[in-house]
Amino acid sequence: MTNRDERWVTANQRYLMARLAVIRTALLRLAGEKPDDDADERDRQAVDDANGRLPATAALDHLCAAFGLSAFERDVALLCAGMELDGHWPLLCAAAQGGETRAYPTFGLALALFGTAHWSALSPAAPLRRSRILDLSPVDAVTSARIALDERVLHFLTGVSYLDERVAALVSPLSAGDPLPPSHASVADALARDLARRASPGARFAVHLVPAQGVSWAAVVATAAQDARMQAVGLPVSHLPRTSAECTAFARLWEREARLAPMVLCVDAGDEALPPHAAEFLGTLDAPFVVVSRHPVRIGGEPPAHVALAQVPFAERRALWARALGRLAPRLDGELDAVTTHFLVPPETMRAIGTRLAAVAPRRRTRKSAGGNDPDAPLRTAFWTACRTEARTDMDALAQRIDPRATWDDIVLPEAEMHTLREIAAQVRHRATVYDAWGFASQSDRGLGISALFSGPSGTGKTMAAEVLASALGLDLFRIDLSQVVSKYIGETEKNLRRVFDAAETGGAILLFDEADALFGRRSEVKDSHDRYANIEVSYLLQRMESYRGLAILTTNSRAALDPAFLRRIRFAIAFPFPDLAHRAEIWQRAFPPAVPTDALDSAKLARLNVPGGNIRNIALGAAFLAADAGEPVRMHHLLRAARTEAVKLRRPVTDAEVAGWT
Repeated sequence: MTNRDERWVTANQRYLMARLAVIRTALLRLAGEKPDDDADERDRQAVDDANGRLPATAALDHLCAAFGLSAFERDVALLCAGMELDGHWPLLCAAAQGGETRAYPTFGLALALFGTAHWSALSPAAPLRRSRILDLSPVDAVTSARIALDERVLHFLTGVSYLDERVAALVSPLSAGDPLPPSHASVADALARDLARRASPGARFAVHLVPAQGVSWAAVVATAAQDARMQAVGLPVSHLPRTSAECTAFARLWEREARLAPMVLCVDAGDEALPPHAAEFLGTLDAPFVVVSRHPVRIGGEPPAHVALAQVPFAERRALWARALGRLAPRLDGELDAVTTHFLVPPETMRAIGTRLAAVAPRRRTRKSAGGNDPDAPLRTAFWTACRTEARTDMDALAQRIDPRATWDDIVLPEAEMHTLREIAAQVRHRATVYDAWGFASQSDRGLGISALFSGPSGTGKTMAAEVLASALGLDLFRIDLSQVVSKYIGETEKNLRRVFDAAETGGAILLFDEADALFGRRSEVKDSHDRYANIEVSYLLQRMESYRGLAILTTNSRAALDPAFLRRIRFAIAFPFPDLAHRAEIWQRAFPPAVPTDALDSAKLARLNVPGGNIRNIALGAAFLAADAGEPVRMHHLLRAARTEAVKLRRPVTDAEVAGWT
């Protein structure tokens, strides 16, 4: 029941006052006064006339239908409403009850006043008390206690409908927004049909909605409710009361609200499983609800219907982007496929990005200059950067973000390993073509994730290779220390991994899992429950890596420590060898930025120092500080001092053969 126009409000109030006149006549008669002989007929005629002028159902009649009130229960509610709407009502109640001390309605007065009286209406399980239509004073016996109409119900009867403030403080309305993409519109249509068919007053409509990561489920539920002529309202599970008594009180309040104005409650469990107190609340709720969770939901009563809300397909996401970008879409056409592939952002974020780009982009596209410069290149860069930033979500709280600065020119590897790195970049870059346009994703959603294992001694370039890939692809790089993620408590490791993958999914970030052998050691024989759960953790990580839309990289210092069975499920494996003499010379040649002043550095002699690339960079950096402190360019003697310092850290001496001829 929503607020109506002024014509309905006026007619509704006239009808309510006519109904109150009937109660007034009954009160006068019980008080010993004798109304006119035709008073009853006049009152009935006034009710009929007022009812005939109503353009839609009166609020009182809606209340009776929604809660199944009997004629007696309706009249009790009117008896209480009169106390608020008629200044003479207290005197009438006092006279009808034989004294000035009871100048208010009671159940005893109602039982004596109305011929349709029945004792069951006084029960706490009956609608008047269960649904908090009336408030009952607790200090007296049931029949002599003061009864009063709840303020929310009083305003509703007069034509003013709003959400009870005790409920409004916890929930928020959900908006349908723009038209849904076809795949989600079909889900909303099915929900709307079920709501319209099953969500009659008092009926229990329970749905467990399982959304994919990054999916705007609220728009789907709001659209379904709107089509069913209802309002969807969201309630974070954290806002639910904790104790059983508070949950029961809130459930009764919500049931009343859902009957006064047709609504469906959407309980959002977020990324967590539904807590016990929430399951208890939903198990007793006698009103339509949707619980949103990616975990199994177990509540009392009839199990909720299971509805899976999948990710919007590539073609539909691309169409949403084109609509959000408007006139800019043709200018960004070359970037749309890549953005659609890598970033899973909801439609409202797409619109916000489109609005920001439209505000800064020139209105007319200029042609390429004779030199081949593309004037729309900055716009495409801004588009990609905006998407990358918006899609980053909560990853910063779960992992260390690495700012990728290394490029293909900075890394030195044998030709075969470099070829594999470029192949990884090509697969990430062209996923949309192969998976979506060419149809591989339609065959199966398994094995579509791109995973890689980087193995080799410390300092051989494993992290730098991940940086190179992130820089080349324009994606975020996050380092996850598996030794910190793995927990001794059963189930906690999977929970930690799920948070990481779920948060990274929207931005297609590159995930770098350090110390893979912390979890991927050779599979243990199952001797107890801890062994079994350890193997489950490994299987879970592999499963998420196989389904992850982005690139997941595992690193280890010792490939031999990993179970060979796991390696078969990794798409790429690159062994980072200890650099030979030629590669070390090449690393030394690239160790100093162009702005660093150097003097007579001999990369061939430096390459005789038998250390990997990571240590070479440390030595180069240390020598640069020594030279800066001396006010000199970097020379070989600075590198010798820095090399000896690095050797102390490595606990290995620098031999005379390695540094011969350095100074």
